[in-house]
Formats: sequence, C-alpha cells, structure tokens
Amino acid sequence: MSESPHTPEATGLREASRAAEPAEAARAFEAAGTRAAAEPDRAAEAAEATRSSEAAESGRAAGGPRAAPRFPGGPSPDPAGSHHERRIRSFQPRRSRVTTSQGDALRRLWPIWGLDIDGLRTLDLGELFGDGQKRSDKPVVLEIGFGMGEATARMAAADPDTGILAVDVHTPGQGNLLGLAERNGLTNVRVANGDAIILLREMLPPSSLDGLRVYFPDPWPKPRHHKRRLIQPDFLTLAAPSLKPGAILHCATDWEPYAEQMLEVLTAHPDFENTQPDGGYAPRPDFRPHTRFEGQGLRKGHVVHDLLFRRVARPGATDARSGATDAHSGATAPEA
Repeated sequence: MSESPHTPEATGLREASRAAEPAEAARAFEAAGTRAAAEPDRAAEAAEATRSSEAAESGRAAGGPRAAPRFPGGPSPDPAGSHHERRIRSFQPRRSRVTTSQGDALRRLWPIWGLDIDGLRTLDLGELFGDGQKRSDKPVVLEIGFGMGEATARMAAADPDTGILAVDVHTPGQGNLLGLAERNGLTNVRVANGDAIILLREMLPPSSLDGLRVYFPDPWPKPRHHKRRLIQPDFLTLAAPSLKPGAILHCATDWEPYAEQMLEVLTAHPDFENTQPDGGYAPRPDFRPHTRFEGQGLRKGHVVHDLLFRRVARPGATDARSGATDAHSGATAPEA
C-alpha cells in the first residue's frame, strides 16, 4: 500500500461516496459477474510452464519488472512471480474484459486501497487498515477469492468494525469491488492482487488474522485436476500460523464431492476443530450473504454446504513457513 487511505484525495473520495444515491449502490451490488475456469490440457500446461520458467529466469537475471500494470498505477500482473514457481496452483489467471467504470476505479483507487502481493515485505495490518495517523486495532479477516465483490461489499457494510483483506487475481472483480467500496463508503476493505499462498507464506505475521473465508472456490471437478483444489492439508498447515487461536475458517461450496473432501481434510487436521457438535456441516451464518455463484448452483439443484472450523493452539507446534516454534504455543521464537 503506497498511500494512506486518509490523504486529501482519499478524503475527497469518501465525501463523494457519502453523497452517492442508495439506488446507485443497489445497482452496483447487482453488477453482473461471470465465472470462468480455464482447463488447459496437459500438453498446453507443460508448454506454458516451460515458457514461464524461461521468462522468469530472464526477468530475474535482468533484475527488472516482469510486466507493466494493465492500468497505470493499478495492480501488477503476477507481482511475486508465483506463476513461475514449480508448484500446482489452485487458480488460472485470465485476461478478461474490464468495463470503463472498473478501469476508472482501478486507476483512481488502487493506490489508496489496493495491494500487490509481491512477497517482499511483512504487512502491518494495523497500519494497512489505519487512517494514516492512527493504527487500526480492528480485527481483520482474510477472504480468498471474491468474484465480482458483491458479497464482500455486503459483509463489509454489515460489519464496519472488521477489516476485510480480499484477495483475487480477477482484474474486473478487483475494479468492481473498489467501485463498490467507494460508492458505499466502505473504508474497511483492502483489495489484494496476486497469489494468496505467497501472502500467507511470506507477508502475514503470526496470529494476525481473526478469520479466513473461502467461499465457492473452484471445485476442479475433473479427477486429474483435484490436486488443484485449494483446501488441502498443506494449505491448512500454511494458513494456520497466521490465524489467532479461536479464529474461524469458513468455507462454502455447492460441489458435493468438494464439500466432502473439505470436511474430511479439515476434520483430520490438528490445527482446526469443527464448531458443530455433530462434526458435520454448519448452517449458513447470517453474516454470509447469498452469492451469485451460490444462486447458480441452487438453480442447478446443488446443495450448498458451509463449514466452520476453529483454529486451535498446539503447544510446541512448528510454523510451517519458517520452522520456528508456533507463536500460539506460548514459546518465544528466535529473533531473525
């Protein structure tokens, strides 16, 4: 975040947002969004991986930026170079059409409320959600994958005392959420661009998050693509140290086989415990709005499952990111 959310420019934006008509905000919440998941064949994946690896080596050797932002001052393409890591990713970046209003929001608001996940620094969430003069002490929830941002904006409006760090790689969605935040005066939203794995692994301090939300992630339905699903044991091990003891991991999906996998993986993981006494799925909490993707699934006859698991402290556990003793254990980690 390069600028304070309380610069004169930001103050002007907030004053303008307060004057926005409710009807305009309502229309914004109903903005159209689409969901597309590219599924390239294995040969194409291998070829792209080779090209990406060569481009990455060339870029690193030159010591220069990998690519210019699509919008001046806006989010950077692959800011951390994660596309070039030799690991399986749960998302497929795609170049999508950006509307005039979304592009305008990206140009004006990204320097104020946007964040590139570059893996180069540790975030200070109190400063990130502060007003430029005073650090924020509000709880912060990380949301991975927000689509077009309508549900995120509703949750931010309903709970202004909680900061939402919303992560996605979809440029139209980033612009749409920034526009919704401006029109509805939502100062508790920050939009992060890039790979959430890099964010969790390299940029979030231990015990910094009060919650983690993963709503309707790509189910990757083909058996050969199941390895791309986000909710896996390794992901949970990576995410756990950033969550405070008692923080809630909330997942939702309308894909039955994925819901079953989520329940199995979460139940077996030692860092999480089910909030439901029967060890099953949870009713949809009032704070989670119905999403566009959820509506599509319901119209197809799908059943939506919510999973609510609590982060538990494990004395003597090790932070998978650094090998240091888990901060939740009460032990003191060695200084860097």
